Amino acid sequence: MCRIGLAVLLLAVSGLASAVERVVSLAPSLSEIVVELGSTDLLVGVLDAGDRPAELKDLPSVGRYGQLDMERLLSLKPDLLLLWPASVGPAQREQLKRLNIPTYVADSHNLEQLTAQIETIALQLGRPERGIALASDLRQRLDALRQRYRRDEPLRVFYQVWDRPLYTVGGGQIISDALQVCGARNVFADLTLPAPQVSVEAVLQRNPEVILASDQAQLEAWKAWPQVAAVAQGQLRLVTDKGLERPSGQMIEATAKLCQVIAPDR
Repeated sequence: MCRIGLAVLLLAVSGLASAVERVVSLAPSLSEIVVELGSTDLLVGVLDAGDRPAELKDLPSVGRYGQLDMERLLSLKPDLLLLWPASVGPAQREQLKRLNIPTYVADSHNLEQLTAQIETIALQLGRPERGIALASDLRQRLDALRQRYRRDEPLRVFYQVWDRPLYTVGGGQIISDALQVCGARNVFADLTLPAPQVSVEAVLQRNPEVILASDQAQLEAWKAWPQVAAVAQGQLRLVTDKGLERPSGQMIEATAKLCQVIAPDR
């Protein structure tokens, strides 16, 4: 009887979710997840920030990162909003709440949360089986990466976001979790801000064994401090893949590339 009741409940939830027909995505990463779930037919609008996937090039825009066009959004008559909190300012988030449009808020801080949110988004879209299949594949790939790059003593890594001023990622940022998958430890994992500003002196004190940055000139600048283990050992590594900046399913492949950069010998 319990199994029958559960089946009925799942059918009911699926039926409610399948009523969704007009979805607006308020973050590029969430738009990308909808594409990965093969559900672009449900999207009627997206928030822009950088290049769009080819599948979304003709969709109406509802503004840019931090600048939501509320009038345009309402004109699209969405029955579901996909929201990443940082993509919309606090005042406009409050406006959205008052509109009473069903909203799914996604804010993943690690890769397991990301895969779980992909499943939930698929359920919201009325296509749960696609989310289950995609999340299962992503988890298998993550497990394989963890096994391949596991270390008894994780490498100390400084992940540089920008140099003037000097920014990194904190322990609650999903990139910090990607480093752990690669057998590394973010030297600023104890900081709670997603992108904290740090000093050169703080980096020197934590003495990273690897320094990562997306700009070669920023890496070269660290050679002024030869006492840092990463400099002494020639472990100034360039990260060119921007996939780590978009928490969607493709981030697992971006993490695999990060692991290759950190530990090419494995």
